[in-house]
Amino acid sequence: MTMKNYRLYLIFSFIVAFGCKDQNSKISYDVNGEKPNIIIIYLDDLGYGDLSAYGATEIETPQIDKLAKEGMMFTNAYATSATCTPSRYALLTGIYPWRNDDAKILPGSAPLLIETDQMTVPKMLKNEGYNTAIVGKWHLGLGDGNVNWNEKITPGPNEVGFDYAYIMAATQDRVPTVYIENGHVVGLDKDDPIFVDYDKNFEGEPTGKDNPEMLRMMWHHGHNSSIVNGIPRIGYMKGGESAKWIDEDMADEFLIKAKDYIKVKSKDSKPFFLYYAMQQPHVPRTPHPRFEGKSGMGPRGDVILEADWCVGELMRTLEEEGILENTLVIFSSDNGPVLNDGYYDDAVEKLGNHRPWGPFRGGKYSLFEAGTRIPFMTYWKGKIQPGVSDALISQLDILSSFASMVGSEVKTDDSLNLIDVLMGKSNQGREHLILEAISRTALRSGNYVMIPPYDGPAILESVNIELGNNSEFQLFNITQDKGQKNNLAQQETELLAKLIKRFEELRGNYNQKIEEIELK
Repeated sequence: MTMKNYRLYLIFSFIVAFGCKDQNSKISYDVNGEKPNIIIIYLDDLGYGDLSAYGATEIETPQIDKLAKEGMMFTNAYATSATCTPSRYALLTGIYPWRNDDAKILPGSAPLLIETDQMTVPKMLKNEGYNTAIVGKWHLGLGDGNVNWNEKITPGPNEVGFDYAYIMAATQDRVPTVYIENGHVVGLDKDDPIFVDYDKNFEGEPTGKDNPEMLRMMWHHGHNSSIVNGIPRIGYMKGGESAKWIDEDMADEFLIKAKDYIKVKSKDSKPFFLYYAMQQPHVPRTPHPRFEGKSGMGPRGDVILEADWCVGELMRTLEEEGILENTLVIFSSDNGPVLNDGYYDDAVEKLGNHRPWGPFRGGKYSLFEAGTRIPFMTYWKGKIQPGVSDALISQLDILSSFASMVGSEVKTDDSLNLIDVLMGKSNQGREHLILEAISRTALRSGNYVMIPPYDGPAILESVNIELGNNSEFQLFNITQDKGQKNNLAQQETELLAKLIKRFEELRGNYNQKIEEIELK
């Protein structure tokens, strides 16, 4: 099914849904007749094992742990994908990213990935009376692919449902290294225009590859193009000096914007939705001096501590504004962890006994479990009772679940209404889930994970992560064999056949060519 036809199918599904109200969830989740505020806190490359609530012993994350201990902590939650752009696409649209051929890791100059007529979480909530905002990382493309960064950049977050947007275009390691507020580059001097190119450098501009003497952070692979603040990036940029961010201040910048939004909207009669997309612990890891050296694990550990502090400050703001009891908070990550992802920053050398992947195998880019199994927790003071859930759930389910909670009829076939699971009222999660990593897909079904055969390297050497490629089918009982060491494919032939059939019914033609990971 093409993406165009699938969108038409979704439109039909929405029309049908408006005439057929879902009666599965009869539990009311409002407060005194009012709809709750909703916040999604979304970290970048944070692994299942990176939090002390999930078993980390070498690092303490007390503020995030508080959400886990006082809310519902999920042990069987997944991002849809092992890389950022696809996971973010699924989170906001409720559609599997592999249905869209363009839902891959995007350059900073990519066009908007989400269609402006497509249903999204913020658009659905806006239709139900919400104020909506994104603060932080976007990485879902902007404009039409030929952006003039010196004029209003459109379409973007504002055109897919966000009333307010304060973002970086892609990632901290990609140009343009500027903040964008509601389509306008912040602090831009019109006499010093910005130019961006991902194919060739601008004449006379230094690069990490040619000018190592200018660097304060050395690149390991890929990140050797334009230099900003002594850090080499992916892609080339010229101009815009007054608009360039200071990397060490990024966490504070996004936190201030998120807190200011909460303070203003908490006084509004309408509820709000805030998508707080933090940049930590993605590369380049640039902790504020307040956190530098605090973890003993180098910059990666330091920025995790920084992120934990940010979460605490955000929650304290909710309390001070008197809206903690009427705010649902979801915390998660876009994919699994990676250590050396392009810079020499001691992430490997100072790891010690810390295991970012927890008990699982793989990491970012991988079809193995650590690629998509992520920390996930829901918190709502007075509404969600503390507990641990092993229900199988995906970030894909947020759209339909939120819709059910606020009385919207919007849903997609991919996104399940699991609001009672999110609220800790039920442990009946998904039966099946398609997992994705750089265009390859696998099946989680019940207690089992089935990975089809794929060509390609077993290990992505640049980051030293197993990809899950094998010439044979792989079948694991993930509840008994978290490390995926015992391939049951030759022993459980009948089960394997059933899972292959189910996978093909859900996925269709799955044996696609692996996406080329271009880290340059």
